[in-house]
Amino acid sequence: MVTGNIFHCRKNSWPPEEYISRATLQLFDFDSAAPPEQAWRRRLNSHANILKEFSVTFKEAIKMVTLGIRLWSYVREEASHGRKAPIDPFTREKCKPSASQGVPVGGMGSGSISRGFRGEFRQFQITPGTCDASPVMANQFSIFITRDGGNKKYASVLAPGQHEGLGKANDHGISSWGWNLSGQHSTYHALFPRAWTIYDGEPDPDLKVSCRQISPFIPHNYKDSSLPAAVFVYTLVNTGKERAKVSLLFTWANSIGGISHLSGDHVNEPFIGEDGVSGVLLHHKTAKGNPPVTFAVAACETQNVSVTVLPCFGLSEGSHVTAKEMWSLMMMDGQFDRANFNAGSSLPSSPGEAVCAAVSASAWVEPHGKCTVAFSLAWSSPKIKYLKGSSYHRRYTKFYGTSERAALHLVHDALTNYKRWEEEIEKWQSPILRDERLPEWYKFTLFNELYFLVAGGTVWIDSSLREENMKNDQHQLSAVENRDAKANEAEVNCWSSKVSEHTATCGCNGSAGIGYRGNTNHSIQPLNLVDVQDDSDDVGRFLYLEGVEYIMWCTYDVHFYASFALLMLFPKIELNIQRDFAKAVLSEDGRKVKFLAEGNGGIRKVRGAVPHDLGTHDPWNEMNAYNIHDTSKWKDLNPKFVLQVYRDFAATGDMSFGVDVWPAVRTAMEYMEQFDRDNDDLIENDGFPDQTYDAWTVHGVSAYCGCLWLAALQAAAAMAVQVGDKFFAEQCKMKFLSAKTAFEAKLWNGSYFNYDSGSSSNSKSIQADQLAGEWYTASSGLPPLFEDFKIRSALQTIHDFNVMKVKGGRMGAVNGMHPNGKVDETCMQSREIWTGVTYAVAANMILAGMEEQAFTAAEGIFIAGWSEEGYGYWFQTPEAWTIDGHFRSLIYMRPLAIWSMQWALSIPKAILEAPKINMMDRHHVSPASSRFSLSDTGVRKIADKAKCFGNSVLNCTC
Repeated sequence: MVTGNIFHCRKNSWPPEEYISRATLQLFDFDSAAPPEQAWRRRLNSHANILKEFSVTFKEAIKMVTLGIRLWSYVREEASHGRKAPIDPFTREKCKPSASQGVPVGGMGSGSISRGFRGEFRQFQITPGTCDASPVMANQFSIFITRDGGNKKYASVLAPGQHEGLGKANDHGISSWGWNLSGQHSTYHALFPRAWTIYDGEPDPDLKVSCRQISPFIPHNYKDSSLPAAVFVYTLVNTGKERAKVSLLFTWANSIGGISHLSGDHVNEPFIGEDGVSGVLLHHKTAKGNPPVTFAVAACETQNVSVTVLPCFGLSEGSHVTAKEMWSLMMMDGQFDRANFNAGSSLPSSPGEAVCAAVSASAWVEPHGKCTVAFSLAWSSPKIKYLKGSSYHRRYTKFYGTSERAALHLVHDALTNYKRWEEEIEKWQSPILRDERLPEWYKFTLFNELYFLVAGGTVWIDSSLREENMKNDQHQLSAVENRDAKANEAEVNCWSSKVSEHTATCGCNGSAGIGYRGNTNHSIQPLNLVDVQDDSDDVGRFLYLEGVEYIMWCTYDVHFYASFALLMLFPKIELNIQRDFAKAVLSEDGRKVKFLAEGNGGIRKVRGAVPHDLGTHDPWNEMNAYNIHDTSKWKDLNPKFVLQVYRDFAATGDMSFGVDVWPAVRTAMEYMEQFDRDNDDLIENDGFPDQTYDAWTVHGVSAYCGCLWLAALQAAAAMAVQVGDKFFAEQCKMKFLSAKTAFEAKLWNGSYFNYDSGSSSNSKSIQADQLAGEWYTASSGLPPLFEDFKIRSALQTIHDFNVMKVKGGRMGAVNGMHPNGKVDETCMQSREIWTGVTYAVAANMILAGMEEQAFTAAEGIFIAGWSEEGYGYWFQTPEAWTIDGHFRSLIYMRPLAIWSMQWALSIPKAILEAPKINMMDRHHVSPASSRFSLSDTGVRKIADKAKCFGNSVLNCTC
């Protein structure tokens, strides 16, 4: 259980007083201007070191040379069609990754822009699947201060002057601005989705400035969380004896990152909106036929704040107004001519010409007085178009329409609603932040890892799963033959009524869950996953990338780890993702593909197999963009589907969801039977990397996949009971008992489960992820897979070897470790530390009552990735790093698994209160019936016929 002191043995506490004077903190003690007690912090003058990428050893390179050649050929082929390959290790970004990231701006699924801790806007992901990491340095906040009748003046960009081009003589661009901020007395404080920057006497010693960045990431709020908008609230405190005129300036380039500002035909337009909201619209014409984007930059005029704009200025000599001239105007007057609001739309820019806009907000601040100035940034990119033809409207268009001019209304609503946003954010975060039993590093890292749900290439469309696909009528898969599938309505209704009757009489009170086993004293706060703010079931469809370097949507073997975050915060989105995969299980795509590792061919999607991902260039319609291996032969995807579906079903109590996906669950289980080679009911691996560790070969029975299979049998049995498929439940129970006996006999060595049952040099390695199946059974309230002493012994071995023998536990858990205490260097992945896997192992330890070991393991990820002594991976947590700290694949999905730790600490109420299932309590099933059959039971008929959940261009073999 959680105790009151065990987490404080090595406390990472960063109180704000160590970064900001107490006097300044007291001045900001109103209107949320002061940074929170728990936050990730940096000084603005901190060095942003260049990050070091991993490299393969000579031995590994030799093994992968054939794969490399095939991959290189594939990357070139895709490029010839104007497409980026989903995995491209050969093309390097022009901007080298550095330790400079911060909290991104905007909500989920409408494109994102990151903002570094020193103030630069970077990592533009407006177009799905594309990411330009380079900062657009014209996008800045600046400040101009005048005192003593004009005798004292201060002016500076509110970011340290550290960028290329500074100091150029006679420059008419941004190098001519006043980059006078040293950052020595300025600090950044991040608690996603908000961030605070405190300028403690910079550039004016007598003016304290707080900038609060707010984005609408609000759990269970499926409207505001989809909005592409952010607010920047400046709080000004004059500690001097003189009245000060303060002008804040927000400049923005008409750009979506990279060199897009030079493509031409961009137009800027000033506007005066309602409620004092005024600013500039920047209409951006995208390249390559992508839909247009309109930005809005604005400030809110009040009784004390005057807003003026300069709709257009350029970055080079010859512009009608240059950046240098714009700066001079602000230095002289602190504002622009109000007549600029009447200027109308600008002429379209010429190719090679950059066009920017500026919004100024000016106010007088009395001696010892305070003032608040609010800016907002919003963008409207209502339509997304994938390279292979499918187009969709983003989620926010459901509320704001499909015009690019919606940016004007978005920026208005952001400025008028941000206080409500903050109230909801604080209500969500406060219980965790106030829990004194949790270490401080965990509290703010838990929230900050959620950055990925904004910056992870998320796409959220306004299209219910049950609605017609918005795909163009002309774009059909001619190579795929579709067969008609009609369910017997009477039978479906009969089955549904039986399910409803079972639910009403089983005493579950709608929880549809299986009771939690074991000691529940560790639960901090039981969760209620029923959404109450939005009664609509249509929350659209949601995609997020495996990572910005691995461009595949909703990679399922990784979603297995990350999905806890969505289930806890946006459960309706999580259920819809599972519905997408359920539909995919029952579909087939017969188009031929070549698998690069072995060089063999196959079809894109096999019926019964869970797809690796939902695609890249035509998600939902062309799945399995991953083509390194044939994932229809992977051993982890189908069990992971069953485990996730059962967990979500049990936690939400959504019986309609259970009815929808049950046919796919049963089909997924039946599909796996082909991998039981020796009829012991336990699946075997096939001597290649046939699971999420796709470079780590497995022979025979493996701890990872075997444990997942045992857990899936248990989950399928429990779900079968709930939906009334008792015959299948008995089959799963029988298989479970047989498979469990075989698993333990082949892998248990007295301390832990061996990596696999083969005879290779690493077969007895200690795999950090060996109990992934047990993690899910415990998370779902199912009975333990093994005796308690075996679970604890294996986890303790992982702690002692994989965690503590790597730099004293300050790196996380290495994937593989030999029993002699040496890292398993069989392959690249065996010697890596996977951040998300470490979080998952920590969650498993919490569920086993081993909290101290759990937080020690997870703290290693914090120390190496997020702390000042670490490697600089904040807000870009990679998939992996080596024991030398070299990264692989920045901005990755799997580290969201930190939310599985919070899940373990606060098991949902539906799981805690639900009845239990006894895997030993089973009716007699003859040995001939132990194999999953296609017998025509009533449920089986319906499962067979109900497998198309909506239209699909895939071949549904009904």
